[in-house]
Amino acid sequence: MTNRKDPQTVAARTGIASDTAFGAVVPPIYLSTTYSFEGFERARAHDYSRTSNPTRALLAETLADLEGGQGAVVVSSGMAAVDLTFSQLRSHNLLIAPHDCYGGTHRLLSARRDLKQFDVMFVDMGDPRQLDAAFAASPAMVLIETPSNPLMRVVDIRAITERAKKAGAKVAVDNTFLSPALQRPLELGAHYVIHSTTKYLNGHSDVVGGAVVCADKADADTLAAWANIVGVTGSAFDSYLTLRGIRTLFPRVAQQQQTALAIAKHLEGSPMVSKVHYPGLPSHAGHAIAKTQQSGFGAMLSFELTGGTDAVRRFVEAVQVFTLAESLGGVESLVAHPATMTHVGMDPDARRAAGITDGLLRISVGLEAERDLIEDLESALDAASKADAANAKQARAS
Repeated sequence: MTNRKDPQTVAARTGIASDTAFGAVVPPIYLSTTYSFEGFERARAHDYSRTSNPTRALLAETLADLEGGQGAVVVSSGMAAVDLTFSQLRSHNLLIAPHDCYGGTHRLLSARRDLKQFDVMFVDMGDPRQLDAAFAASPAMVLIETPSNPLMRVVDIRAITERAKKAGAKVAVDNTFLSPALQRPLELGAHYVIHSTTKYLNGHSDVVGGAVVCADKADADTLAAWANIVGVTGSAFDSYLTLRGIRTLFPRVAQQQQTALAIAKHLEGSPMVSKVHYPGLPSHAGHAIAKTQQSGFGAMLSFELTGGTDAVRRFVEAVQVFTLAESLGGVESLVAHPATMTHVGMDPDARRAAGITDGLLRISVGLEAERDLIEDLESALDAASKADAANAKQARAS
């Protein structure tokens, strides 16, 4: 019998009933910034909260257990986690990154490249020829984002990781969209897993945070030391809230992805929608790969709305259950327009190359009733269709 607990049990129980002072079932929050020494040159497990904190340490332990890693570093945001992961790269090192990655990641990597801190090659990781060219350039590290944000493209983590290891490169996988409830990249060979804990792990849109989980303890120690040096470690209160969110991660994601599939199927049949991007649909190009490396298809999807910007404007102004906002992974359903919101910081040419059109909308499915969400989308699609019809009439008249 194995001693390793199921990840769902880890999420629900890590730290529970561990308080030895008062027997508190829920682990207490430690807000103290500093901790007394037992005596001269006799530090305790924690001395200063930027360096280490009991609440943050428990969150790191939980995340490492969930991902099957040997250590984790909890930081102040998802972007801090991305930056920390690549902090050890040098000016002569090459990083391979997805051409269609999250806009904030694209902006950060481009800025680091422009400062000549390391080089970056953005490639379509679904294109074997581009991957061949990238690996021929002897990369030091590879960043994978699967499913990608916002087009939900899926790439084979194990295949890319095996190739990277032969090239002597380390692999980091951004697992924010799926969380360890649905995908565990370290089991597929990755060296690092990146999370914006703001999203599914916290799940309630009231915390900004990030984390890097490492397959190797030495890497975790190195990144923890650097996070302390530059001061990007996460706060105790945010760690406490994220731990609370993780307790319900599995049932939340199970319900959300069930509704997401229903919505994807519904949108696929709409005349106002030219394309639905959701790996759970058999029509999705990455459906087969997703089935092999994921235990579910998640609650994120995007779709192409016909009618251009006017139709998009009508759509987002008509929704009532969905909220027009950035971020994702919370209990509330959100809709975003990547070209003007999450990916507005990308160069327009880079957006076009990634396939992010003006008609693309991204949805984060929450915990509302499936019927209410679909009815809300239908109402918004109806509003968009009227804009489309008006534009068509105007075009004929001109």
